[in-house]
Amino acid sequence: MTGTEDLRASADLHAALGQPGSGRLRYAAAMHFYAKGLIAPEVLEVYRTCSPQDREDPAALLAARGLTLDVPPPDAPELAIRLLIEEMDRYLATLPGPGVAEVRSLIARWRDGPVTTASPANAIVGEHLAPALAALTPTHPALAAAIRAAAPHLSWVTYDSYPPEEIGPSFRQGHAFASLIGEGAAIKADDFDLGLFLIAPHVLYRDHAHPAPELYAPLTGPHGWRFGPGAPLTVKGPHEPVWNLPEAPHLTKVGPTPFLCVFGWTRDTKHPAHVIPAADWAELEAMRIEG
Repeated sequence: MTGTEDLRASADLHAALGQPGSGRLRYAAAMHFYAKGLIAPEVLEVYRTCSPQDREDPAALLAARGLTLDVPPPDAPELAIRLLIEEMDRYLATLPGPGVAEVRSLIARWRDGPVTTASPANAIVGEHLAPALAALTPTHPALAAAIRAAAPHLSWVTYDSYPPEEIGPSFRQGHAFASLIGEGAAIKADDFDLGLFLIAPHVLYRDHAHPAPELYAPLTGPHGWRFGPGAPLTVKGPHEPVWNLPEAPHLTKVGPTPFLCVFGWTRDTKHPAHVIPAADWAELEAMRIEG
């Protein structure tokens, strides 16, 4: 069972007894699996019979009639990751601008692959994800809830390909990212990377570039951006996507709220990013963007 619809239906089929509307939810899920030929009509009838009463357990009636249900409950971490990808795709569908359609087409191509979960602790995530989600929740509660549910099952890592003296200590010690689809990600893909990127407040992600075309879809803000050393810093709010062409210089100055974004690299993902020197990093490190 790999499709998101099947996983969601499996979760509904095993919905907790007494939950308001759970009887109808279980019956609808049973119809889903009946239509796919995965449960017998006699089993479907049991779920129909029990549907008016949220506290009535279909398992008891199945046992009384000598019937069995062969649809197991979903793996909770896998379900959380697949539902997060679904919510991320739904969110991206609301955004304008270049790169969005390309990222969504690659999500559709790879999203149904097998899921590998992880649970390593990460200090940046432990400290800064909650306030980022608190900022996101009022406008996008479903996406925030999906990130919150999946985050413990993702591998959050620090990008360490930059020379430490070039990228600076605040970024090295103040960020984490988790790939949901990609090489070494929760769902494997070739030459595509989709994930979440988290940076602590006020951190400067210095001027850099990479061969991969890149979509940033910021979920929090305001944050500062510039697109080349010496260029002016532009402050953008949340939900204003940024599309970086291959080798196009870009810099991010995080505001008072932790930076959280959906990112997508659409090709050339094995080629690392590199820092582009600039003379004003100390000034930008010290500046503060008002919320």
